[in-house]
Amino acid sequence: MHNQFQIGIDLGGTKIEIAALNNQGEFVYRKRSPTPKNDYKKTIQTIASLLNELEQKIGIQKSLGIGIPGSISPFSGVVRNGNSTWLNGKNLNKDLSELINKKIFIENDANCFAISESIDGAGANYKSVFGVIMGTGVGAGLVINKKIIKGFNGIAGEWGHNSLPWMNKNEIRKRNCWCKLNNCIETFISGPSVEKEYSKLNNESFSLKEIVKRDKKNNMPSKIVIDNLVNRTSRCLALVINIFDPEIIVLGGGLSNIDRLYEEVPKLWGRWIFSDKIKTKIKKAKFGDSSGVRGSAWLNSNIANSNIASLLAILAIQVTAAVPEGVLSTEIEIYYGQAKGRLRRTLINRAINLWQPFCGQ
Repeated sequence: MHNQFQIGIDLGGTKIEIAALNNQGEFVYRKRSPTPKNDYKKTIQTIASLLNELEQKIGIQKSLGIGIPGSISPFSGVVRNGNSTWLNGKNLNKDLSELINKKIFIENDANCFAISESIDGAGANYKSVFGVIMGTGVGAGLVINKKIIKGFNGIAGEWGHNSLPWMNKNEIRKRNCWCKLNNCIETFISGPSVEKEYSKLNNESFSLKEIVKRDKKNNMPSKIVIDNLVNRTSRCLALVINIFDPEIIVLGGGLSNIDRLYEEVPKLWGRWIFSDKIKTKIKKAKFGDSSGVRGSAWLNSNIANSNIASLLAILAIQVTAAVPEGVLSTEIEIYYGQAKGRLRRTLINRAINLWQPFCGQ
């Protein structure tokens, strides 16, 4: 019997990464391969090849988690909303599981990022975490009590495809987004949008990294572009706080390396937040670009945790400080009534241990 690890795949637009984590969240294997753009068949074959190489090193595995751009529609079962457009409309779960003969868990890549940072990253000490990816695209995931909140339609956290809030007269000009809407947040605060804005302003092209370097040297075009980015990010996150009101916002992706965001955004966002005081934290992701693949690996282990988190949320609301002896274990027994044997007992014991601090028993 081979050791079983948490296996995750980050299916990105430019690279596919596979990794294995042990129970302590440490990498025991990692490898990347270029994504075959615009070729669905080669994309899933690349995943199968990477998995085969991993299993030759660490042994046969039973299941894996995959983070993808976009999400699986709960209604049709196919991929939708992905900026890697060749995945859209495909039944990735069915096609890949048949190819590799394993159980797979597929989740939006921003949700994978958010759950990784929530479990043992920058958001580990907080109950509500809004994990933002600001890179080639803009997305987010919402995690409450270590559980991914998907929403009824499976689109919770699709922050990047709302319109830029509180636009000024210079921003109203139409910006086309790949999603066929105009003036999406992604067209203002993604890496390509910042580079494009600099190019229009200064008639020359530079990478985001170079623009940030020039801003630090007080280059005026770079300063204008980064000033705009900071202001727009402040507005966009103010909207998030007004709706979700998370304890912490964690930033990932290429733009998360811009220090000015952490210094200046909290000073600006109060203008648009409907509150007398704002104590929301904003931090950089602890695991950087590794958070995506780590989060997809945690999908394997997060299924039971999600059930426990749901139970805790329900019971914490319902139960007062004075709970009759035996009620707690009875309610948990009912909740997990369909689980069998050792799994059932393990879930019950874990739920009781986790819930105990809430009720003072």
